[in-house]
Amino acid sequence: MIRMTDHQKQNLPERKKNNGCRWHRFLLLLFVLPTLVFPGRSEAFQPPPPPPGDASEQRQDQGLIAPDDPIVAMLDSLASLTVFANIERRSEMTALRKHDFPAGFVPVYSDSVYRKRMSALNDRSPFEFVYNDHVRRFINLYAVNRRELTERMMGLGELYFPFFEEQLDRHNIPLEMKYLAVVESALNPTARSHMGATGLWQFMFHTGRLYGLRVNSYVDDRADPIRATIAACEHLNDLYDIYGDWSLVIAAYNAGPGNVNRAIRRAGGVKDFWLIRHFLPRETQNYVPAFIAVTYVMEHADAHNLYAVPPVYSHFDVDTIVVRSELSLRNISNILDIPLDHLRYLNPAFRQNIIPNNPEQPYVLRLPTEHVGLFLANEEAIYNFRTPAEIRQEELAAQLRETTVHVVSQGEVLGSIARRYGTSVREIQRLNNLRGTLIRPGQRLIVRAPTPPPTPAPGSENVHVVRSGESLGVIARRYNITVNNIMYWNNLNSTTIWPGQQLIVRPPEPRASSK
Repeated sequence: MIRMTDHQKQNLPERKKNNGCRWHRFLLLLFVLPTLVFPGRSEAFQPPPPPPGDASEQRQDQGLIAPDDPIVAMLDSLASLTVFANIERRSEMTALRKHDFPAGFVPVYSDSVYRKRMSALNDRSPFEFVYNDHVRRFINLYAVNRRELTERMMGLGELYFPFFEEQLDRHNIPLEMKYLAVVESALNPTARSHMGATGLWQFMFHTGRLYGLRVNSYVDDRADPIRATIAACEHLNDLYDIYGDWSLVIAAYNAGPGNVNRAIRRAGGVKDFWLIRHFLPRETQNYVPAFIAVTYVMEHADAHNLYAVPPVYSHFDVDTIVVRSELSLRNISNILDIPLDHLRYLNPAFRQNIIPNNPEQPYVLRLPTEHVGLFLANEEAIYNFRTPAEIRQEELAAQLRETTVHVVSQGEVLGSIARRYGTSVREIQRLNNLRGTLIRPGQRLIVRAPTPPPTPAPGSENVHVVRSGESLGVIARRYNITVNNIMYWNNLNSTTIWPGQQLIVRPPEPRASSK
Protein backbone atom coordinates (compact mmCIF):
# COMPACT_ATOMS: atom_id res chain seq x y z
CA MET A 1 0.00 0.00 0.00
CA ILE A 2 1.07 3.63 -0.32
CA ARG A 3 2.40 4.41 3.10
CA MET A 4 5.09 6.42 4.81
CA THR A 5 8.37 5.04 6.09
CA ASP A 6 9.39 5.60 9.71
CA HIS A 7 11.79 8.29 8.49
CA GLN A 8 8.97 10.14 6.77
CA LYS A 9 6.68 9.83 9.81
CA GLN A 10 9.39 11.37 12.00
CA ASN A 11 9.53 14.33 9.64
CA LEU A 12 5.78 15.00 9.54
CA PRO A 13 4.97 18.64 10.20
CA GLU A 14 4.00 19.40 13.79
CA ARG A 15 1.70 22.37 13.43
CA LYS A 16 2.00 23.54 17.03
CA LYS A 17 5.80 23.38 16.94
CA ASN A 18 6.16 25.30 13.68
CA ASN A 19 4.12 28.43 14.27
CA GLY A 20 7.04 30.63 13.18
CA CYS A 21 7.34 28.78 9.90
CA ARG A 22 3.56 28.95 9.40
CA TRP A 23 3.51 32.72 9.97
CA HIS A 24 6.33 33.06 7.43
CA ARG A 25 4.28 31.08 4.90
CA PHE A 26 1.18 33.07 5.84
CA LEU A 27 2.86 36.36 4.98
CA LEU A 28 4.30 34.99 1.76
CA LEU A 29 0.90 33.69 0.69
CA LEU A 30 -0.73 37.06 1.26
CA PHE A 31 1.88 39.49 -0.02
CA VAL A 32 4.56 37.77 -2.10
CA LEU A 33 3.32 34.67 -3.90
CA PRO A 34 0.26 36.33 -5.49
CA THR A 35 2.68 38.34 -7.66
CA LEU A 36 5.03 35.42 -8.33
CA VAL A 37 2.89 32.38 -8.83
CA PHE A 38 -0.72 32.82 -9.69
CA PRO A 39 -1.35 35.59 -12.24
CA GLY A 40 -0.51 33.49 -15.27
CA ARG A 41 -2.29 30.39 -14.03
CA SER A 42 -5.73 31.84 -14.66
CA GLU A 43 -7.06 34.40 -17.06
CA ALA A 44 -7.53 38.07 -16.32
CA PHE A 45 -10.42 39.28 -14.19
CA GLN A 46 -13.82 39.39 -15.84
CA PRO A 47 -15.95 42.54 -15.86
CA PRO A 48 -18.67 42.88 -13.20
CA PRO A 49 -21.78 40.78 -13.82
CA PRO A 50 -24.53 42.35 -15.94
CA PRO A 51 -27.78 43.34 -14.24
CA PRO A 52 -30.21 40.50 -13.45
CA GLY A 53 -32.12 39.43 -16.53
CA ASP A 54 -29.51 40.74 -18.96
CA ALA A 55 -29.45 38.58 -22.10
CA SER A 56 -25.67 38.12 -22.07
CA GLU A 57 -25.80 36.79 -18.50
CA GLN A 58 -28.54 34.33 -19.44
CA ARG A 59 -26.59 33.08 -22.44
CA GLN A 60 -23.48 32.63 -20.29
CA ASP A 61 -25.36 30.61 -17.66
CA GLN A 62 -26.96 28.37 -20.27
CA GLY A 63 -23.71 27.75 -22.19
CA LEU A 64 -21.64 24.59 -22.23
CA ILE A 65 -18.28 24.04 -20.57
CA ALA A 66 -15.53 25.07 -22.99
CA PRO A 67 -13.62 22.07 -24.40
CA ASP A 68 -10.31 23.77 -23.53
CA ASP A 69 -11.34 24.32 -19.91
CA PRO A 70 -8.39 23.17 -17.72
CA ILE A 71 -10.69 20.91 -15.70
CA VAL A 72 -11.84 19.16 -18.88
CA ALA A 73 -8.25 18.93 -20.14
CA MET A 74 -7.13 17.16 -16.97
CA LEU A 75 -10.00 14.70 -17.21
CA ASP A 76 -9.19 13.97 -20.85
CA SER A 77 -5.56 13.25 -19.93
CA LEU A 78 -6.69 9.96 -18.35
CA ALA A 79 -7.37 8.57 -21.82
CA SER A 80 -3.62 8.21 -22.43
CA LEU A 81 -2.78 6.37 -19.20
CA THR A 82 -1.83 2.72 -19.82
CA VAL A 83 -2.42 1.37 -16.32
CA PHE A 84 -6.08 0.36 -16.66
CA ALA A 85 -5.92 -3.34 -17.42
CA ASN A 86 -7.69 -4.98 -14.51
CA ILE A 87 -10.81 -6.28 -16.25
CA GLU A 88 -11.47 -9.00 -13.64
CA ARG A 89 -11.67 -6.48 -10.80
CA ARG A 90 -14.03 -4.29 -12.84
CA SER A 91 -16.34 -7.30 -13.14
CA GLU A 92 -16.24 -7.63 -9.35
CA MET A 93 -17.18 -3.97 -8.94
CA THR A 94 -20.10 -4.07 -11.37
CA ALA A 95 -21.39 -7.20 -9.61
CA LEU A 96 -21.97 -5.00 -6.55
CA ARG A 97 -24.35 -2.61 -8.35
CA LYS A 98 -27.28 -1.50 -6.22
CA HIS A 99 -29.61 -0.68 -9.11
CA ASP A 100 -30.94 -2.79 -11.95
CA PHE A 101 -29.74 -0.42 -14.63
CA PRO A 102 -28.86 -2.14 -17.91
CA ALA A 103 -25.26 -1.90 -19.07
CA GLY A 104 -24.58 1.44 -20.73
CA PHE A 105 -27.68 3.12 -19.32
CA VAL A 106 -27.10 6.78 -18.37
CA PRO A 107 -29.47 7.94 -15.59
CA VAL A 108 -30.45 11.61 -15.51
CA TYR A 109 -32.36 13.15 -12.60
CA SER A 110 -34.52 16.19 -12.00
CA ASP A 111 -33.31 19.29 -10.19
CA SER A 112 -35.36 18.34 -7.14
CA VAL A 113 -33.49 15.03 -6.79
CA TYR A 114 -30.12 16.78 -7.07
CA ARG A 115 -31.13 19.36 -4.45
CA LYS A 116 -32.26 16.63 -2.06
CA ARG A 117 -28.99 14.75 -2.43
CA MET A 118 -26.98 17.96 -1.98
CA SER A 119 -28.91 18.63 1.20
CA ALA A 120 -27.92 15.19 2.48
CA LEU A 121 -24.26 15.98 1.74
CA ASN A 122 -24.58 19.24 3.69
CA ASP A 123 -25.85 17.35 6.73
CA ARG A 124 -22.52 15.54 7.12
CA SER A 125 -19.99 18.11 5.91
CA PRO A 126 -18.79 21.58 6.97
CA PHE A 127 -18.59 22.47 3.28
CA GLU A 128 -21.68 24.15 1.80
CA PHE A 129 -22.91 22.14 -1.19
CA VAL A 130 -24.97 24.42 -3.42
CA TYR A 131 -26.97 23.23 -6.42
CA ASN A 132 -27.43 25.52 -9.42
CA ASP A 133 -26.97 25.59 -13.20
CA HIS A 134 -23.18 25.91 -12.90
CA VAL A 135 -23.00 22.78 -10.75
CA ARG A 136 -25.41 20.88 -12.98
CA ARG A 137 -23.20 21.48 -16.03
CA PHE A 138 -20.29 19.80 -14.26
CA ILE A 139 -22.50 16.94 -13.03
CA ASN A 140 -23.30 16.32 -16.70
CA LEU A 141 -19.59 16.49 -17.53
CA TYR A 142 -18.64 13.77 -15.03
CA ALA A 143 -21.78 11.61 -15.09
CA VAL A 144 -22.80 11.88 -18.76
CA ASN A 145 -20.35 13.38 -21.25
CA ARG A 146 -17.10 11.98 -19.81
CA ARG A 147 -18.48 9.06 -17.81
CA GLU A 148 -15.90 6.54 -19.11
CA LEU A 149 -13.08 8.79 -17.90
CA THR A 150 -14.90 9.32 -14.60
CA GLU A 151 -14.90 5.54 -14.09
CA ARG A 152 -11.14 5.54 -14.65
CA MET A 153 -10.82 8.36 -12.14
CA MET A 154 -12.83 6.33 -9.62
CA GLY A 155 -10.40 3.47 -10.11
CA LEU A 156 -7.43 5.72 -9.40
CA GLY A 157 -9.18 6.78 -6.22
CA GLU A 158 -8.71 3.23 -4.91
CA LEU A 159 -4.95 3.88 -4.93
CA TYR A 160 -4.81 7.44 -3.61
CA PHE A 161 -7.88 8.13 -1.47
CA PRO A 162 -6.87 6.01 1.57
CA PHE A 163 -3.66 8.01 2.00
CA PHE A 164 -5.42 11.31 1.25
CA GLU A 165 -7.99 10.58 3.96
CA GLU A 166 -5.30 9.62 6.47
CA GLN A 167 -3.48 12.93 5.99
CA LEU A 168 -6.63 15.07 5.88
CA ASP A 169 -7.75 13.53 9.16
CA ARG A 170 -4.28 14.08 10.66
CA HIS A 171 -4.47 17.78 9.70
CA ASN A 172 -8.12 18.16 10.84
CA ILE A 173 -9.41 18.94 7.34
CA PRO A 174 -12.80 17.75 6.01
CA LEU A 175 -12.32 14.42 4.25
CA GLU A 176 -14.33 15.68 1.27
CA MET A 177 -11.30 17.79 0.35
CA LYS A 178 -9.77 14.65 -1.15
CA TYR A 179 -11.94 15.46 -4.18
CA LEU A 180 -9.97 18.68 -4.66
CA ALA A 181 -7.22 16.57 -6.23
CA VAL A 182 -9.82 15.15 -8.62
CA VAL A 183 -10.65 18.63 -9.90
CA GLU A 184 -6.98 19.64 -9.98
CA SER A 185 -5.46 16.65 -11.78
CA ALA A 186 -8.22 14.04 -12.35
CA LEU A 187 -5.90 11.89 -10.15
CA ASN A 188 -3.41 11.65 -13.00
CA PRO A 189 -0.05 11.41 -11.14
CA THR A 190 1.86 12.73 -14.16
CA ALA A 191 -0.47 15.68 -14.79
CA ARG A 192 1.17 18.96 -15.76
CA SER A 193 -0.78 22.10 -16.63
CA HIS A 194 0.10 24.54 -19.40
CA MET A 195 1.47 26.86 -16.71
CA GLY A 196 3.70 24.21 -15.14
CA ALA A 197 1.58 23.14 -12.16
CA THR A 198 2.53 19.53 -11.49
CA GLY A 199 1.30 16.37 -9.81
CA LEU A 200 -1.88 15.17 -8.14
CA TRP A 201 -2.26 18.45 -6.25
CA GLN A 202 -0.97 20.70 -9.08
CA PHE A 203 1.62 22.69 -7.15
CA MET A 204 3.28 25.60 -8.91
CA PHE A 205 7.07 25.78 -8.50
CA HIS A 206 7.23 28.61 -5.93
CA THR A 207 4.31 27.34 -3.87
CA GLY A 208 5.88 23.89 -3.78
CA ARG A 209 9.17 25.30 -2.52
CA LEU A 210 7.30 27.24 0.16
CA TYR A 211 6.08 23.89 1.52
CA GLY A 212 9.40 22.08 1.21
CA LEU A 213 8.85 20.27 -2.09
CA ARG A 214 12.20 19.81 -3.84
CA VAL A 215 12.53 20.20 -7.59
CA ASN A 216 15.76 19.40 -9.43
CA SER A 217 16.93 17.66 -12.58
CA TYR A 218 16.17 14.19 -11.17
CA VAL A 219 13.33 14.61 -8.67
CA ASP A 220 10.14 16.65 -8.57
CA ASP A 221 8.51 16.26 -5.15
CA ARG A 222 5.36 17.93 -6.47
CA ALA A 223 4.67 14.65 -8.30
CA ASP A 224 5.37 12.52 -5.22
CA PRO A 225 1.97 11.36 -3.88
CA ILE A 226 3.11 11.30 -0.24
CA ARG A 227 5.13 14.52 -0.04
CA ALA A 228 2.68 16.51 -2.17
CA THR A 229 -0.35 15.36 -0.15
CA ILE A 230 1.27 16.47 3.12
CA ALA A 231 2.18 19.81 1.55
CA ALA A 232 -1.36 20.23 0.20
CA CYS A 233 -2.81 19.69 3.69
CA GLU A 234 -0.50 22.34 5.14
CA HIS A 235 -1.43 24.73 2.33
CA LEU A 236 -5.16 24.16 2.83
CA ASN A 237 -4.88 24.83 6.56
CA ASP A 238 -2.92 28.02 5.93
CA LEU A 239 -5.62 29.21 3.52
CA TYR A 240 -8.38 28.32 6.00
CA ASP A 241 -6.60 30.44 8.62
CA ILE A 242 -6.96 33.35 6.19
CA TYR A 243 -10.57 32.90 5.05
CA GLY A 244 -12.38 30.58 7.49
CA ASP A 245 -14.55 29.37 4.61
CA TRP A 246 -13.84 26.21 2.60
CA SER A 247 -15.34 27.55 -0.64
CA LEU A 248 -12.98 30.51 -0.52
CA VAL A 249 -10.13 28.17 0.43
CA ILE A 250 -10.77 26.13 -2.72
CA ALA A 251 -10.91 29.29 -4.83
CA ALA A 252 -7.65 30.55 -3.31
CA TYR A 253 -6.00 27.17 -3.85
CA ASN A 254 -6.65 27.61 -7.57
CA ALA A 255 -6.24 31.36 -8.11
CA GLY A 256 -4.08 32.40 -5.17
CA PRO A 257 -4.98 34.53 -2.14
CA GLY A 258 -4.17 37.76 -3.98
CA ASN A 259 -6.80 37.16 -6.64
CA VAL A 260 -9.41 36.12 -4.07
CA ASN A 261 -8.68 39.17 -1.90
CA ARG A 262 -9.09 41.50 -4.88
CA ALA A 263 -12.38 39.80 -5.79
CA ILE A 264 -13.63 40.28 -2.22
CA ARG A 265 -12.73 43.98 -2.34
CA ARG A 266 -14.44 44.46 -5.72
CA ALA A 267 -17.57 42.75 -4.35
CA GLY A 268 -17.74 45.20 -1.45
CA GLY A 269 -15.95 43.10 1.17
CA VAL A 270 -18.38 40.18 1.24
CA LYS A 271 -16.77 36.78 1.87
CA ASP A 272 -19.06 34.53 -0.15
CA PHE A 273 -17.81 32.62 -3.19
CA TRP A 274 -21.08 32.93 -5.10
CA LEU A 275 -21.18 36.71 -4.59
CA ILE A 276 -17.55 37.28 -5.62
CA ARG A 277 -17.57 34.62 -8.37
CA HIS A 278 -17.81 37.06 -11.30
CA PHE A 279 -14.78 38.99 -10.03
CA LEU A 280 -12.57 35.87 -10.06
CA PRO A 281 -10.53 34.56 -12.99
CA ARG A 282 -12.64 32.52 -15.41
CA GLU A 283 -10.98 29.20 -14.50
CA THR A 284 -11.67 29.78 -10.80
CA GLN A 285 -15.31 30.67 -11.49
CA ASN A 286 -15.78 27.04 -12.56
CA TYR A 287 -13.60 25.60 -9.85
CA VAL A 288 -15.98 25.44 -6.88
CA PRO A 289 -18.93 24.25 -9.05
CA ALA A 290 -16.68 21.49 -10.39
CA PHE A 291 -15.66 20.52 -6.85
CA ILE A 292 -19.30 20.30 -5.74
CA ALA A 293 -20.22 18.30 -8.83
CA VAL A 294 -17.38 15.80 -8.56
CA THR A 295 -18.05 15.29 -4.84
CA TYR A 296 -21.70 14.58 -5.62
CA VAL A 297 -20.88 12.19 -8.49
CA MET A 298 -18.26 10.26 -6.52
CA GLU A 299 -20.61 9.94 -3.53
CA HIS A 300 -23.57 8.86 -5.73
CA ALA A 301 -21.71 6.97 -8.45
CA ASP A 302 -23.95 3.89 -8.26
CA ALA A 303 -27.04 6.07 -8.79
CA HIS A 304 -25.50 7.16 -12.09
CA ASN A 305 -24.54 3.61 -13.13
CA LEU A 306 -20.86 4.48 -12.73
CA TYR A 307 -18.40 1.78 -11.61
CA ALA A 308 -14.68 2.05 -11.12
CA VAL A 309 -12.28 0.86 -13.78
CA PRO A 310 -9.49 -0.25 -11.44
CA PRO A 311 -5.89 0.39 -12.41
CA VAL A 312 -3.39 -2.44 -12.34
CA TYR A 313 -2.58 -1.66 -8.68
CA SER A 314 -4.81 -0.55 -5.84
CA HIS A 315 -3.80 0.92 -2.46
CA PHE A 316 -3.24 -2.54 -0.98
CA ASP A 317 -1.24 -3.79 -3.96
CA VAL A 318 1.65 -1.35 -3.42
CA ASP A 319 4.41 -1.23 -0.81
CA THR A 320 7.45 0.98 -0.28
CA ILE A 321 11.18 0.34 0.07
CA VAL A 322 13.70 2.89 1.36
CA VAL A 323 16.39 3.43 -1.28
CA ARG A 324 19.95 3.41 0.09
CA SER A 325 21.84 3.97 -3.15
CA GLU A 326 21.20 5.20 -6.68
CA LEU A 327 18.76 3.03 -8.62
CA SER A 328 17.49 2.95 -12.18
CA LEU A 329 13.80 2.28 -12.79
CA ARG A 330 14.75 0.79 -16.14
CA ASN A 331 17.09 -1.73 -14.47
CA ILE A 332 14.44 -2.62 -11.88
CA SER A 333 12.00 -3.15 -14.73
CA ASN A 334 14.43 -5.53 -16.46
CA ILE A 335 15.36 -7.51 -13.34
CA LEU A 336 11.91 -7.82 -11.72
CA ASP A 337 10.01 -8.04 -15.01
CA ILE A 338 7.72 -5.08 -14.24
CA PRO A 339 6.61 -2.88 -17.16
CA LEU A 340 8.51 0.39 -17.05
CA ASP A 341 5.25 2.32 -17.52
CA HIS A 342 3.94 0.76 -14.32
CA LEU A 343 7.05 1.78 -12.37
CA ARG A 344 6.75 5.33 -13.70
CA TYR A 345 3.09 5.39 -12.71
CA LEU A 346 3.93 4.28 -9.15
CA ASN A 347 7.00 6.56 -8.91
CA PRO A 348 6.10 9.70 -10.89
CA ALA A 349 8.49 12.00 -9.00
CA PHE A 350 11.64 10.62 -10.66
CA ARG A 351 12.04 12.68 -13.82
CA GLN A 352 14.90 10.76 -15.47
CA ASN A 353 13.85 7.25 -14.32
CA ILE A 354 16.71 7.50 -11.80
CA ILE A 355 16.29 7.41 -8.00
CA PRO A 356 19.24 9.43 -6.64
CA ASN A 357 21.15 8.52 -3.52
CA ASN A 358 20.13 10.90 -0.71
CA PRO A 359 21.36 9.68 2.72
CA GLU A 360 19.89 12.62 4.66
CA GLN A 361 16.35 12.24 3.28
CA PRO A 362 16.23 8.85 1.56
CA TYR A 363 13.77 8.43 -1.26
CA VAL A 364 11.32 5.54 -1.33
CA LEU A 365 10.63 3.17 -4.19
CA ARG A 366 7.03 2.07 -4.67
CA LEU A 367 6.68 -1.47 -5.95
CA PRO A 368 3.85 -3.93 -6.47
CA THR A 369 3.61 -5.91 -3.24
CA GLU A 370 4.14 -9.18 -5.07
CA HIS A 371 7.59 -8.00 -6.21
CA VAL A 372 8.86 -6.64 -2.88
CA GLY A 373 10.12 -10.02 -1.66
CA LEU A 374 11.95 -10.60 -4.94
CA PHE A 375 13.58 -7.17 -4.66
CA LEU A 376 14.77 -7.81 -1.10
CA ALA A 377 16.09 -11.27 -1.98
CA ASN A 378 18.15 -9.80 -4.83
CA GLU A 379 18.89 -6.39 -3.36
CA GLU A 380 22.66 -6.44 -3.81
CA ALA A 381 22.42 -7.67 -7.38
CA ILE A 382 19.86 -4.95 -8.19
CA TYR A 383 21.99 -2.17 -6.73
CA ASN A 384 25.03 -3.41 -8.65
CA PHE A 385 23.22 -4.38 -11.84
CA ARG A 386 24.71 -3.10 -15.08
CA THR A 387 23.19 -3.36 -18.52
CA PRO A 388 25.37 -4.73 -21.35
CA ALA A 389 25.82 -1.17 -22.60
CA GLU A 390 26.92 0.02 -19.16
CA ILE A 391 29.33 -2.91 -18.80
CA ARG A 392 30.79 -2.12 -22.20
CA GLN A 393 31.19 1.52 -21.23
CA GLU A 394 32.98 0.52 -18.01
CA GLU A 395 35.25 -1.83 -19.92
CA LEU A 396 36.19 0.86 -22.40
CA ALA A 397 36.92 3.28 -19.58
CA ALA A 398 39.09 0.66 -17.87
CA GLN A 399 40.92 0.00 -21.11
CA LEU A 400 41.68 3.66 -21.59
CA ARG A 401 43.09 3.84 -18.07
CA GLU A 402 45.31 0.77 -18.66
CA THR A 403 46.61 1.51 -22.16
CA THR A 404 49.98 2.78 -23.30
CA VAL A 405 51.41 3.92 -26.61
CA HIS A 406 53.92 1.66 -28.38
CA VAL A 407 56.09 3.04 -31.19
CA VAL A 408 56.67 0.35 -33.81
CA SER A 409 60.34 -0.55 -34.34
CA GLN A 410 61.96 -1.94 -37.48
CA GLY A 411 61.09 -5.62 -37.94
CA GLU A 412 58.20 -5.70 -35.44
CA VAL A 413 54.87 -7.29 -36.33
CA LEU A 414 51.56 -7.29 -34.50
CA GLY A 415 52.20 -10.79 -33.17
CA SER A 416 55.48 -9.87 -31.49
CA ILE A 417 53.99 -6.69 -30.04
CA ALA A 418 51.01 -8.65 -28.69
CA ARG A 419 53.30 -11.19 -27.01
CA ARG A 420 55.40 -8.41 -25.51
CA TYR A 421 52.41 -6.83 -23.80
CA GLY A 422 50.53 -10.03 -22.97
CA THR A 423 47.59 -9.18 -25.20
CA SER A 424 46.25 -10.38 -28.56
CA VAL A 425 46.57 -9.24 -32.17
CA ARG A 426 42.81 -8.83 -32.38
CA GLU A 427 42.80 -6.57 -29.31
CA ILE A 428 45.48 -4.31 -30.85
CA GLN A 429 43.52 -4.20 -34.11
CA ARG A 430 40.33 -3.25 -32.26
CA LEU A 431 41.97 -0.50 -30.18
CA ASN A 432 43.61 1.03 -33.25
CA ASN A 433 40.82 0.40 -35.77
CA LEU A 434 43.13 -1.72 -37.97
CA ARG A 435 41.57 -3.87 -40.68
CA GLY A 436 44.71 -5.87 -41.46
CA THR A 437 48.09 -6.72 -39.93
CA LEU A 438 50.22 -4.28 -41.89
CA ILE A 439 52.15 -1.82 -39.71
CA ARG A 440 55.18 0.42 -40.34
CA PRO A 441 58.19 1.57 -38.31
CA GLY A 442 57.45 4.71 -36.30
CA GLN A 443 53.71 4.02 -36.22
CA ARG A 444 52.14 4.70 -32.82
CA LEU A 445 49.85 1.95 -31.53
CA ILE A 446 47.60 1.92 -28.48
CA VAL A 447 48.20 -1.29 -26.56
CA ARG A 448 46.63 -2.60 -23.40
CA ALA A 449 48.82 -4.36 -20.88
CA PRO A 450 46.69 -6.28 -18.34
CA THR A 451 47.90 -5.79 -14.79
CA PRO A 452 48.40 -9.12 -13.02
CA PRO A 453 46.72 -9.43 -9.63
CA PRO A 454 48.93 -9.26 -6.56
CA THR A 455 50.12 -12.63 -5.35
CA PRO A 456 48.32 -13.48 -2.11
CA ALA A 457 50.14 -14.79 0.88
CA PRO A 458 49.78 -18.60 0.96
CA GLY A 459 47.08 -19.87 3.26
CA SER A 460 45.74 -16.39 4.13
CA GLU A 461 42.26 -14.98 3.54
CA ASN A 462 42.09 -12.32 0.83
CA VAL A 463 39.43 -10.10 -0.64
CA HIS A 464 39.23 -10.17 -4.41
CA VAL A 465 37.49 -7.28 -6.17
CA VAL A 466 35.71 -8.55 -9.27
CA ARG A 467 36.76 -6.90 -12.53
CA SER A 468 34.76 -6.53 -15.73
CA GLY A 469 34.65 -9.76 -17.71
CA GLU A 470 35.67 -12.02 -14.81
CA SER A 471 33.71 -15.13 -13.86
CA LEU A 472 33.93 -17.42 -10.85
CA GLY A 473 35.83 -19.91 -13.00
CA VAL A 474 38.48 -17.35 -13.95
CA ILE A 475 38.89 -16.26 -10.32
CA ALA A 476 39.06 -19.85 -9.10
CA ARG A 477 41.87 -20.70 -11.55
CA ARG A 478 43.76 -17.56 -10.58
CA TYR A 479 43.87 -18.57 -6.92
CA ASN A 480 44.11 -22.33 -7.51
CA ILE A 481 40.78 -22.99 -5.79
CA THR A 482 37.37 -24.23 -6.94
CA VAL A 483 34.16 -22.42 -7.85
CA ASN A 484 32.38 -24.30 -5.06
CA ASN A 485 34.97 -22.96 -2.59
CA ILE A 486 34.19 -19.36 -3.56
CA MET A 487 30.43 -19.91 -3.45
CA TYR A 488 30.67 -21.54 0.01
CA TRP A 489 32.93 -18.84 1.51
CA ASN A 490 30.70 -16.04 0.21
CA ASN A 491 27.25 -17.65 0.70
CA LEU A 492 26.48 -17.38 -3.02
CA ASN A 493 23.35 -19.05 -4.37
CA SER A 494 24.37 -18.67 -8.00
CA THR A 495 27.45 -18.04 -10.10
CA THR A 496 26.32 -14.52 -11.03
CA ILE A 497 28.83 -11.84 -10.01
CA TRP A 498 29.31 -8.21 -10.98
CA PRO A 499 32.18 -5.72 -11.36
CA GLY A 500 33.18 -4.18 -8.03
CA GLN A 501 31.83 -7.08 -5.96
CA GLN A 502 34.16 -8.19 -3.15
CA LEU A 503 34.75 -11.92 -2.73
CA ILE A 504 36.59 -13.80 0.00
CA VAL A 505 39.25 -16.13 -1.43
CA ARG A 506 41.54 -18.49 0.53
CA PRO A 507 44.46 -19.76 -1.55
CA PRO A 508 45.73 -23.17 -0.41
CA GLU A 509 48.96 -23.45 1.53
CA PRO A 510 51.88 -24.91 -0.46
CA ARG A 511 52.63 -28.54 0.30
CA ALA A 512 55.82 -29.28 2.20
CA SER A 513 58.44 -30.84 -0.08
CA SER A 514 59.60 -34.35 0.85
CA LYS A 515 63.27 -34.82 1.55
